Amino acid sequence: MSESKQREDICRHGRSLFERGLTPGSSGNISLRLPDGGWLVTPTNVSLGFLDPARISRLDAAGRVVSGDKPTKEIPLHTALYESRAEARAIVHLHSTHAVAVSMLPEIDPKAVLPPLTPYYLMRTGGTALVPYYRPGDPAVADAIRGLAGKYASVLLANHGPVVAGESLEAAVFATEELEETAKLYLLLRNLNPRQLSPAQVADLVSHFGLTLPEHDGHAHGCS
Repeated sequence: MSESKQREDICRHGRSLFERGLTPGSSGNISLRLPDGGWLVTPTNVSLGFLDPARISRLDAAGRVVSGDKPTKEIPLHTALYESRAEARAIVHLHSTHAVAVSMLPEIDPKAVLPPLTPYYLMRTGGTALVPYYRPGDPAVADAIRGLAGKYASVLLANHGPVVAGESLEAAVFATEELEETAKLYLLLRNLNPRQLSPAQVADLVSHFGLTLPEHDGHAHGCS
């Protein structure tokens, strides 16, 4: 795929996410790793709904800006997730309302943010970890991501929002959307003792679809 097409894809997905209210104002960012080790990444202070393909930041493999506007301040976040997930080719970071809300709840397990409510949550995200709050753009968040040892492609930043890696831009977008919808379900069902997927049903999904889940996510826990 040509770089110009990749730039257009970033803009197309960004506009779709913005128009559906999944990241407000100038929040959120998207990056795409290129074959030469460099990246395309959305600029700082720009709405995902109004991206210009020609102004998307182009970084080299060392993280230096080659062309385009000044990149998002969340570069450390993207760098750490790419380093720990070798198969990742794209990362989506949003400020989606329901996922952010879940990140603030006191009962959330940092190793399994959401229970196995639906098969597609597990199939798309593989389970989600929670990392503590850091100031947006704080390089220390990179160490928190590295501390997960590459076990999670889907991470929720406390009081901030989700950051999700995928083997393609489309896969990262789909996984981010699934995380948001599952967070919405969790909030709707909280304190109602919903029926979750059983450990046997989770094991069946793992076997049938060849999923790799953090071991902790194979155990059901409640929406208490």
